[in-house]
Amino acid sequence: MRKKVTLITGACGEIGHALIDHLAEQKSGPIVTLDLQDMHDAQRKKVAHVKGSITDKALLEQLVSEYEFEQIIHLAALLSTRAEFSPSLAHRVNVEGTLLLLDIAAEQSEFRQKPVQFLFPSSIAAYGMPDLETKAAHPKVKEWEWNYPTTMYGANKLYCERLGIYYSEHFKQLAEEKPVMLDFRSVRFPGLISAFTVPSGGTSDYGPEMLHAAAQGKAYACFVRPDSAIPFMAMPDAIQALIGLAAAPADKLTQRVYNVTAFSLTAEGFRDEVAKHFPKADVTYEPHLKRQGIVDSWPVDTDDHKARKDWGWAPDYDQERCFAEYLVPNIRARYA
Repeated sequence: MRKKVTLITGACGEIGHALIDHLAEQKSGPIVTLDLQDMHDAQRKKVAHVKGSITDKALLEQLVSEYEFEQIIHLAALLSTRAEFSPSLAHRVNVEGTLLLLDIAAEQSEFRQKPVQFLFPSSIAAYGMPDLETKAAHPKVKEWEWNYPTTMYGANKLYCERLGIYYSEHFKQLAEEKPVMLDFRSVRFPGLISAFTVPSGGTSDYGPEMLHAAAQGKAYACFVRPDSAIPFMAMPDAIQALIGLAAAPADKLTQRVYNVTAFSLTAEGFRDEVAKHFPKADVTYEPHLKRQGIVDSWPVDTDDHKARKDWGWAPDYDQERCFAEYLVPNIRARYA
């Protein structure tokens, strides 16, 4: 008999690191993790880790033979900056890998006669504002506004949202008998900031990079203009959002993709927060034309009233608390 588990892909990344700790503390049940990297030493005892790729169909089939997935939390992705350098690889990982997992979840939902829950972190990269004037005129965008991404990563995320909706609502729609379909749920995250992991290639990482550099006494050249504004969120709130959406009763959800946000901040505002705690911080601005263009295409903030109404979403960390209570003490301790 196959063991019932939660599968977490991309578990060695920023979100995975924090999520595993949370689930282990809550004793939520057995967890199988999948990642190209080895699991962190502190977390090896908390999970059954498999080293491999989500694009490896044979490996996924082997996992299916051993486990029954009650929940899939699909974190694995090639992030925005790297995806621009390797768009074909990004499509294989971000789209084809997701499609393989959706197929597995669909098959297991039918086998179990009970939906497999499929949690999918999406991104503000799914948006594409055409110019700065439009961005300023629409400071808080809803889920289905300005869905014109300019990056491979954003296009991948937007398409995978639609794939998830298809598998949840229209899968095998021409079959004589309606199948039991999977339960796809997605959150569109702003720029995420973690106090415990080093930034890993996201286009919004200029903020956390600035903070990590200041804590080490290093100079930092920010790759966007001082007035560049996007929303941010502390990693504990990102975990709370995933857990909250997962726990929401299905009949309370009015859509499958939800914005979540915490606070919006310009690069200069981020520098000012860093300087409050690290007065010797040496931050300059050397905008990178292409990366600046990507950030300019993302909204100043998102409208998350649907998440607040449907499943009680509310961040714990506003701007002041994020820096004073979460980021600065933990990053300071990291480099002490």
